[in-house]
Amino acid sequence: MPKISLDMPSELLEDLKCHVGDEKKFVSLADAIRTACRKMLDHLDQIDARHGRMEVDE
Repeated sequence: MPKISLDMPSELLEDLKCHVGDEKKFVSLADAIRTACRKMLDHLDQIDARHGRMEVDE
């Protein structure tokens, strides 16, 4: 799996960390970021489909 690096405002990072760890939604920051990216891409695909730019597999 490719690795990436990114700059992120500290406020956003702190908000993410509140959801990471034992008994929380994500097991790691990487997991939280991957999940957010997948949700964003799904959302963008739906928008594109509504505008006739592509078809969405549902």
